Amino acid sequence: MTRTATAMPPVAGLHHVTAISGAPQANLDFYTGVLGQRLVKKTVNFDDPGTYHLYYGDRVGSPGTILTFFPFVGAAPGREGPGQALAYAYDLPRAAFDNWAERLRNEGHAEGTVSERFGARVLTLRDPHGQRLELVEADIDGDALGGFHSVTLWVDDPAPTARILTDVFGYTDLGSEADAGGGERLRLKAPGDAPGAIIDILRRDGTPGRQGAGTIHHIAFRASDDAMQLDIRARLQAAGQQVTPQIDRQYFNAIYFREPGGVLFEVATDPPGFMVDETEAELGSSLKLPPQHEPLRARIEAHLPPLKVPA
Repeated sequence: MTRTATAMPPVAGLHHVTAISGAPQANLDFYTGVLGQRLVKKTVNFDDPGTYHLYYGDRVGSPGTILTFFPFVGAAPGREGPGQALAYAYDLPRAAFDNWAERLRNEGHAEGTVSERFGARVLTLRDPHGQRLELVEADIDGDALGGFHSVTLWVDDPAPTARILTDVFGYTDLGSEADAGGGERLRLKAPGDAPGAIIDILRRDGTPGRQGAGTIHHIAFRASDDAMQLDIRARLQAAGQQVTPQIDRQYFNAIYFREPGGVLFEVATDPPGFMVDETEAELGSSLKLPPQHEPLRARIEAHLPPLKVPA
């Protein structure tokens, strides 16, 4: 597959990934305590303000590091299967891989043995609500997780999904290999070395997936600004995709479409970012509401479950 010429820069990679979990405290404790992520924004689901929307990432909430959750108390478990994003993966420094693997096994988070994928070791975990996530050894410094390495999409036919990534987003086909869990895995990469530049597309037999706790809701790709986002929207429409108008999500503008394999894709702008309503030091420390929900703050706060946020 080849990438078509474009007047606009290609997509740099992932902006964020959004998943569904159960009760928020267990979710917060795992991602901040076990994985060492920072809670960079505590807000609500703008479309359902009775539910938190929690954002985790690096110190300043950089695009390509952001994992978000809709934590529904009492949510029924989802089911992995075709038509879903199956897993997200973080970069893990090569020098720290063995120590992390031993600790996570001892704590009961690691699933099975370490596998190998495209020449790199991969450790598979499950979070408290069953979400599959992976740590991939990478040539980065330090002993903490880096940004995203990749996301795996599970679809019945990889070709139409891959065409969106190559022809519209500017990804390059890096080839395929047999997957350790069965089936075939196709790898595509965005130009450059930004976090989350890799998308894997898995072809494997299975019952169609069902959304619920422990599944990914959508994945979001980066647009540098509104102009790039609107250009991507026009190119998606020209490719036959049904795309929403631009939606203001307070910390970025968003458009959404369901790609041919059934996975919900978003394109999110880098600006204005998470420090539009908090300083770097304050990020994640208080409940932030968008203007349309601010008049309902007392009612919303009374409905949300208590959440103990680490210092």
